Amino acid sequence: MIRRFLLVGAVVGGLIVAVVIGTAAYQALRAPVHVTEGGGNLTPENCSPGPCVELKGFTLWISDIKFESDLVRMTVKFRNSSSATHASPEDLQLIDASRHASIPVTDVAGCKTWTRHEFRNGATFGPIDVCFHVINTTRPYVLHWNPDIGPFCCEASLKIT
Repeated sequence: MIRRFLLVGAVVGGLIVAVVIGTAAYQALRAPVHVTEGGGNLTPENCSPGPCVELKGFTLWISDIKFESDLVRMTVKFRNSSSATHASPEDLQLIDASRHASIPVTDVAGCKTWTRHEFRNGATFGPIDVCFHVINTTRPYVLHWNPDIGPFCCEASLKIT
């Protein structure tokens, strides 16, 4: 009986160690947040024309950025040559200087959104005019993009000045 208890204890202990090691490995493999400056003539090496960001074959471009009181307008366009299958408005957030995150809004004239759009193999989607309400109107803002490329992948941010 004691032998079985020790065996079960050793197995449970081994599983706990395996979970801790697996969690640490997942965190180590997860890609760091890629921050790119936007709002100027920036053209990063991996995508152009800027401002843009590319994550494993999935590219996001922003253009026509306008600041209107507590509203930030911009045009977004996507090209997907990655393992992702779609673009979704839930993948975008605008973070203001107070670290408040906003999702795209549709309650303002000229501000659009879209439903999940399926595309791949180098296809493009957009341009789409999107808007975000901000709490703090002090610049810079950060457009945070978290496309569904996989559990061990990516998110990126474009700094908008």
